[in-house]
Amino acid sequence: MKVLLINGSPNEKGCTYTALSEVALTLNKEGIETEIYYIGKEPVAPCRACRACGKIGRCVINDKVNDFVEYARKFDGYIIGSPVHYGSASGVLVPFLDRAFFVDYMSGHDSFKHKPGSAIVSARRAGTTATLDQLNKYFQINQMPVISGRYWNMVHGQSTFEVKEDKEGMQNMRILAKNFAYHLKCKEAAQKAGINPPEGEEVEYTNFIH
Repeated sequence: MKVLLINGSPNEKGCTYTALSEVALTLNKEGIETEIYYIGKEPVAPCRACRACGKIGRCVINDKVNDFVEYARKFDGYIIGSPVHYGSASGVLVPFLDRAFFVDYMSGHDSFKHKPGSAIVSARRAGTTATLDQLNKYFQINQMPVISGRYWNMVHGQSTFEVKEDKEGMQNMRILAKNFAYHLKCKEAAQKAGINPPEGEEVEYTNFIH
């Protein structure tokens, strides 16, 4: 089993990375392989809402999002990390996730469906719960079990040193990782016992009028 940890911070080895690394280390101790995927700091174009991905199976914007979608499909779970910028996720991460999840869904792969997901955020002070709510919506709309820790998944600090000194936050990263590993092991045991994910239904699209 392998989990992909997505670093949505423009700082490759900053506070978000420090928290993700604590999660990864604990997952490794639980026998789960991990990889931290750094999105980078280059601009990511937003979704054009053209829906061409539903016809050609990939985004018409030819950048790293297409490569990521193909690469991410082989993982068993996903943990998304972001700093808090103006009370929300980073400006690079949001368009990246918008397009990645939409391309996967519209192309019919449903690669993330029924796989566990978690979000973690880092902040100097505030905006953490709003950012967690924002990121968790990507999991919820894709029928992904959302794994929690014992508190909201956040760390506080303005430097990697300060984040490491956030004892409660770092402890929660470890608890989150153990819960994540537990879910993956339960899912594996269920599959071996012949218990499979529920069958889907054809989606009915409606609006508030009809």
